[in-house]
Order: sequence, then C-alpha cells, then structure tokens
Amino acid sequence: MRAWRGARLAVAALVLVAALAQAQGAPAPSTFNHEQSWLGFEVRTRFGQRIAGEFPRFDGVVEHLPDGRHRVRLQVATSEAVIPERPRYTAWMRGASFFDTVRHPWMEFVSEPYTSDLLRDGGALRGELTLRGVTRPQSLEIAPSACTRPGRECPIQVSGSIQRSDYGMREWQVALADKVWLLASLQLQERAE
Repeated sequence: MRAWRGARLAVAALVLVAALAQAQGAPAPSTFNHEQSWLGFEVRTRFGQRIAGEFPRFDGVVEHLPDGRHRVRLQVATSEAVIPERPRYTAWMRGASFFDTVRHPWMEFVSEPYTSDLLRDGGALRGELTLRGVTRPQSLEIAPSACTRPGRECPIQVSGSIQRSDYGMREWQVALADKVWLLASLQLQERAE
C-alpha cells in the first residue's frame, strides 16, 4: 500500500513539475526512454566476486529550468531490483540488511542545476541521493559524449559509487565491500502531451 501511495505521489509530482514549467514558459520536461535506458549496480565480495544487479523500474524527468539549465529528478524502485539468475541473492539484496525495500521501496536522486555542456563534455553531476530514508550529498560522473546531442543521438553514460554504511547498510561487512557502484546508460525522449 505504501509503495502504491509513493508511486502515485511521484506521478502527481511529475505532472505538477510539467504544469509549472509550462506556466513559466519553460519547455516541458524530458523523460527517460525506458526501452533504451538501463540502470544497474555492482558490489564486490571481500573474496573478489563481483555481484551485479539491475533496476528494471525507474522513472524521472529532466527539467528545463527558466535560466537555461537543467535538473534531473530520478526515482528508482529498489523493491524491483534484481540480480539476474540469482533469486536467493535478489531476496537478500531486497531485504532489511541491504535495500530494506519493505520500508523503503524507492530511492531518489535530485541533481543540482547543471548546463547542457556537462552532458557533452562530461564531469561531476552533483545532487542529493535518498536511500533507506537517509538523504546525503552525492556526486555522479557523466562520461564525455560520443555525439552532439547526448541522450538523444547517443546514450548518456553515468557512474558513481556510494558507501553502504552511509545509508545504514552495515551488515555483511566481513563478506561485502562497503562500496556499491551505480551505473547507468540513459536515453531521453520528450514528454508526450
């Protein structure tokens, strides 16, 4: 029930952002093309094993601000995160000792305003990440673009890392490294009106 309420609130917020942007004369926000975008994560064991997972469900917008800059708002359903072909690992990762998806089914990243040069030239995209009810400053790295219109002609490549312990994930320290890598390949599309 709480996850459904959270999803409805996220949709209502996206509609409100689009309405405000149009009222202020700013272009409507862009959304993510889910068929051509991918979000994932990776954690390593203390024994060198790499455990890779995916976030198949996410939503968000790229707001076009009146001053010409942009802001990303991305919500990711941790409750649907999966480690392919590893159902036991998937259940553990969704559980209380990792994402704790019963109490925190979503994580959210809200960027600081940035210019379109960042997508072309690459660099740090700063913002705030909320995970397991904890909000902290977070920086993600945008790779330099391979095309003139990043996100439309070619994907935007994003990477970054968090420390599990910063977000209350302190169990399994003997078996798992504290660092979790976040990875994304994102394509954009204009919001259909």
